[in-house]
Amino acid sequence: MTSTQSQPAQGPLSDMRVIELGQLIAGPFCGQLMADFGAEVIKVEPPETGDAMRQWGRNDRDGNPVWWNVIARGKRSITLDLRKPEGQEVLRDLVREADVLIENFRPGTMERWGLGYDKLSAINPRLIMARVSGFGQDGPYAERAGFASVCEAIGGLRAISGYPDRAPVRVGLSLGDTMAGINAAMGILLALQHRHRTGRGQVVDSSIFESVLHLTEAMVAEYDAGGHIRERHGSSLPGIAPSNAYPTADARDVIIGANQDSVFRRLCEAMGAPELADHPDYANHRARGENSEALDARIGDWTRQHDAETVIAKMADAGVPVGLAYTAREMVEDPHFAARNSIVRVEDGKGGSLAMQNVFPRLSESPGQVRGLGPALGADTLAVLNEALGYDKDRIATLARKGIVGPEAQPERQNT
Repeated sequence: MTSTQSQPAQGPLSDMRVIELGQLIAGPFCGQLMADFGAEVIKVEPPETGDAMRQWGRNDRDGNPVWWNVIARGKRSITLDLRKPEGQEVLRDLVREADVLIENFRPGTMERWGLGYDKLSAINPRLIMARVSGFGQDGPYAERAGFASVCEAIGGLRAISGYPDRAPVRVGLSLGDTMAGINAAMGILLALQHRHRTGRGQVVDSSIFESVLHLTEAMVAEYDAGGHIRERHGSSLPGIAPSNAYPTADARDVIIGANQDSVFRRLCEAMGAPELADHPDYANHRARGENSEALDARIGDWTRQHDAETVIAKMADAGVPVGLAYTAREMVEDPHFAARNSIVRVEDGKGGSLAMQNVFPRLSESPGQVRGLGPALGADTLAVLNEALGYDKDRIATLARKGIVGPEAQPERQNT
């Protein structure tokens, strides 16, 4: 695990300026991806309170929330009250030289502030505006509040998650938010390619429910073609076997995936039961799927006789996909994670550091990097207003007195 400290921007997006207006997860995760690959991401936060993400998640040993340091890593923070005309005017000034604006307010909010794409693109025709929302920018549900939990349900994920005799369950992550952020980032890159050819920006409309729908494989097609409705099926998928979690002698669960014919044969040989590979109930993909419960029971009987490390070693040696259900502890301690620097330590400027996931995907010629932990609220307000926008001290002080920006922007406070 390597350590990194605050560094200048590098990476394929290092010549881009991104204005991030989003709060919580979906929009800011898109901004995190942009910052990871070098973009200057100027995060706009409400004065005094800042993004609610500053208070979300588990605390460190000193009682400070940790999540902010991950989702806001590498960004600059300025405070700005967008509900007031003076704050809206500052944003327009920022937009003049920006490449991208990310927002995830409820649809219609930007328009009510006079900051819709029609207005902003008139200032900067090259602007790409990524709009992240629960249900998209149009349609009968557009104005509904759309948190990931609800949109994951409507997008089809919850109905197939969990066990058939219990209520649908959620993954222990805000998966819908994250997927909407990824889709927004992909949309921005596509829009940049379009801008290279035409010189014009456009709107990227990334909804949470469609980002989840995008993951649902052939669910809709199966229903349309044959009336099939996928249902909750616990820790396995119907018709896919063996691919499940299996208990071990030391009370751990190993995940084994051997649902392809040649891989299944290797599994049988590693278990000391090569005859299973030719048994008519298990000889091909369809047969194994139809007899998955009996097959899982046979494999479970074998794994219970060995500790987890033995099962993993036998499967790995046989070329059978296998792994434990890792927690953060196993990730931090795993030698493969360490060899690939999948987790990095980011210096906190106080003599300590914080471990977090590295930047992915890896690029051989222009890799991204974690350039620093999430900034203090308004840490860059004065610098951005002065250096990027050319505002003088008097104008900045007036904005601070009116509460358009936070008190941290007052020049005299920088010298105390």
